[in-house]
Amino acid sequence: MDKDKTTIDQTFDVNAIMKMIPHRYPFLLLDRVKIITPGENALGIKNVTINEPFFKGHFPDHPIMPGVLVIEAMAQTSAVLVVNTMSKKENRLVYFMTIDQARFRKPVTPGDTLELTVIKKRSRGNVWKFKGEGHVNGDLIGEATFSAMIVDN
Repeated sequence: MDKDKTTIDQTFDVNAIMKMIPHRYPFLLLDRVKIITPGENALGIKNVTINEPFFKGHFPDHPIMPGVLVIEAMAQTSAVLVVNTMSKKENRLVYFMTIDQARFRKPVTPGDTLELTVIKKRSRGNVWKFKGEGHVNGDLIGEATFSAMIVDN
């Protein structure tokens, strides 16, 4: 860790998250976000329940959270991280630009607590690149690198 970076414990609940990003049920995929190092990394938490609407069709007799939604949850975590570092924290939009090197290793199922770690790899202007990982019970379940653009709403 860079000596100039300050590690803090800043946690946002779902109400604070909804002030920073526009996602709402059923597409808000975070319950909590903890900023580890401002502008550098964060931890998102998603408590996965059988009541998630995507389980109705993916798959009815063997419910598994779609991998693309795991990546979306990583992106939402990174959006909170980015917006939290900006002086203007409300009415910002964060758009996916690229998704690379996505790998899914284990399924996420009802009852799991999905922990989403995002690390900023670099930024230039309003474009940021991240490395994201998802873990359940300490096991790596998926990972991806992705970039996003931040704009005013």
